[in-house]
This record gives sequence, structure tokens and C-alpha cells, in this order.
Amino acid sequence: MEPRFDLMQNELGAKFAKRFANTAVPVMQSSLPKSTQELVALRASQINGCGFCVDMHTKDAAAAGETAVRLNLVATWREATVYTAAERAALAFAEEGTRIADAHQGVSDETWAAVREHHDEEQVAALVCLVALINAANRMNVITRTPAGSYEPGMFQAVHG
Repeated sequence: MEPRFDLMQNELGAKFAKRFANTAVPVMQSSLPKSTQELVALRASQINGCGFCVDMHTKDAAAAGETAVRLNLVATWREATVYTAAERAALAFAEEGTRIADAHQGVSDETWAAVREHHDEEQVAALVCLVALINAANRMNVITRTPAGSYEPGMFQAVHG
């Protein structure tokens, strides 16, 4: 696949991308477990068809010690036995928060209650921000047709510095 446009090669795009990436720093530094962050980002990216973000979050999760079994089962997490109740609540939240247009209610009261049961205030805020951020990133990459496969774990760490 050939990219339509490389935001990083455009002055405005590069400025925006750096600022956008830096908005993720509070989420990354939050008490929401890194594994949950990666699973949520991966699931939303799968739903949105963002190959670049699926590549990035799969590789970052694996580099952080996530198992192949858990990564391979994210798309079918409801039928999998390898996720905790807290992770399952976060994955449901990611799906419902990503598929807002598919359901008139957005995130259901049942999913919201499960998220609140398993996550503290900071983690809830982190989940809300993470789902919003990954959906925005997915859209930018899908619109510009950013190709997948070349991501190296941690390659954007300098952006967050």
C-alpha cells in the first residue's frame, strides 16, 4: 500500500503530530496498567482498520512482555479466558467508545459500571482519554493510508520526551 500523504513531511502535520503525541503522556504515566493500555489501543485499532496502529501496539505490547496468546485473542476477547475482569471491562469500553455511531447509547451503563468497578478515578480518566486518542490516531492514519509493518518498538519515545 502506498501512503496518500506523510503528515511528518509536512510542517503543519509534523507540528500537530508532535503535540498530539505529547497529549498521550499523562495516560502513559497513569496507573492504568501498560498491558491494559496496549490491549485497548490494539482493539480500537482493529475495529477501525488501522494497520499502522495495530502493528505499533502489537509490537509495543510484545516488547513490554505481553504474550502472543493474549495479543492474538484480543479480537475475540469475549470468548477468551486469558483476560482479567478489569481488562474485559476496559476492552468492552474500548469497543463501545470506538463504535459510537453503531449504537445510539455509546458506552452502555453496564459497561460503564464494570469500568467503574474495576478501575479507580485516575484509571477511568486514562481510559476515556486513551479511547479518544487512539480513535483520533486511527483516523489520521486510515485517512492518509499510513502503511503498516515498519514500526519498531519504542520508536516514538523521543517525541514524548
